[in-house]
Amino acid sequence: MDWKIFGMSFLTLFLAELGDKTQLAVITLSARTDSKVAVFLGASLALVIVSLLAVLVGGVLTQWVPTEWLQRIVAVAFISIGILMLLGKL
Repeated sequence: MDWKIFGMSFLTLFLAELGDKTQLAVITLSARTDSKVAVFLGASLALVIVSLLAVLVGGVLTQWVPTEWLQRIVAVAFISIGILMLLGKL
C-alpha cells in the first residue's frame, strides 16, 4: 500500500467533508433519532460507496483522458462551482 497516497486521500476527503452539506445532514439525522449507530453506519456506507464509485470512474476515465487533463477539468469544475456559489446560483 502506498501510505503517502492513503494519507493524502484521507486528509483531502476529511477536510473537504468538514462542515459540508453531507455532515450537516448527518448532524440533523442524528439529532432526530436515538439510533446514532444506525445514522453512523448508514452515512459511513454511503460515503464508502460514493468513494468507490469515484475511484472506479476515475480509473476508467484515465484510460481515455490523460491524468493532467482530468486534473484541469476538475480544477475548472471546482472554480466554476465556487463562482456560482458566490453569485448565489447554487
